[in-house]
Amino acid sequence: MTAIEDSAEQLRVELVDLRRQLHRIPEVGLDLPQTQALILEKLAGLDGLEVVPGTRQGSVTCVLRGGKLTPDGRPGPVVLLRGDMDALPVTEATGLDYASDINGSMHACGHDLHMAALYGALRILHDRRADLCGDVVFMFQPGEEAYDGARFMVEDGVLEAAGRRVEAAFGLHVFSGNYDSGVFYSRPGTLMAGCDELFVTVRGEGGHGSAPHQAKDPVPVACEMVLGLQTLVTRGFDVFDPVVATVGRIQAGTLGVIIPETASFDVTLRMFSPAHREKLVADVKRLCRGIAAAHGLDAEISQAPDYPVTVNSPAEFDYARRIITDTFGAESFHEMEHPVAGSEDFAHVLREVPGAYLLLGASLEKDPALAPMNHSPRAVFDDAILPKAAACLAELAFQRAGMAASESADGADGALDLQP
Repeated sequence: MTAIEDSAEQLRVELVDLRRQLHRIPEVGLDLPQTQALILEKLAGLDGLEVVPGTRQGSVTCVLRGGKLTPDGRPGPVVLLRGDMDALPVTEATGLDYASDINGSMHACGHDLHMAALYGALRILHDRRADLCGDVVFMFQPGEEAYDGARFMVEDGVLEAAGRRVEAAFGLHVFSGNYDSGVFYSRPGTLMAGCDELFVTVRGEGGHGSAPHQAKDPVPVACEMVLGLQTLVTRGFDVFDPVVATVGRIQAGTLGVIIPETASFDVTLRMFSPAHREKLVADVKRLCRGIAAAHGLDAEISQAPDYPVTVNSPAEFDYARRIITDTFGAESFHEMEHPVAGSEDFAHVLREVPGAYLLLGASLEKDPALAPMNHSPRAVFDDAILPKAAACLAELAFQRAGMAASESADGADGALDLQP
């Protein structure tokens, strides 16, 4: 066991307690007053830590300064570690004795574990700050679940919080199912899909259901668009670089005998390459407007801000894999063959600076395929992985911003290529 692993293990009881406190107070979106207050309370007694609470959202940004310079008198790199904070609008059905106290809200995606692990990494590194040549930025981020909190924190300057730009960024995400508990999963290049949401309104002219020829019925036109999307994605895109179009909501009318004025639907688009994002969004808009025009109707289309494709820098992926296998053993890391179709707003950080994002199994089931998955009201996560998650984040930052940074500062053997 490494010294950092040992430190993480000593924090086990505190990390589990913090995680369970956070689990009881799940808050949705960007404004998380109870969650932010609890994190700030935990950080209050740590000397030498620069803590900046968010103002337009419930974020917390911390900067831990290294205590020494590299042998040639330079500061080491700035490394960012991230943990998201928000919950989901889900009514918990786990029966846990620390279940949500807020009706209709639940930490069903494990962000309570993310915060506890990030706090654990902060504590470990705080005790070793004298051996850091660089600085570490801790990014406690709200609004990951469709609120784009990472974008706001990037806009607000989290990448320059240390006064110098972040050079490498790391984060992890736990899963209640699908992945073996305690095993890290990732891959170089594309790890998670990009995501766009389009909101389509077909405008026609209402009328009596008995005389559709005297109206302009938007309902069959909207239905034609929905079916056309499925042809578009299978005929317009390379099967080896796939895209997905899912219509999750369609709405029109009030009674079966009334032809409505409008019909609307929401379509979620996912893709695995930035180039396909631009093409897919443009093609969907063209398709919907073209079908509407063919029937003499209009289509209005609005768009939510995009979640970019989550792309791991190959160099940072190799670094993370080496750190994990050296620390926890080869059996603790699995390189994924395919990316994940879910999306992640940490992609905004990885679009700006090189880094790596990791998935971590946290299932309580012997066969994780049988466990309720993230976002389920019955999703449960294994507290036992918290020291491992905290130690992983701490090792990633320490070996980059600690003495290892000075050893490779002059381009010695083993130095990393930090270019994106």
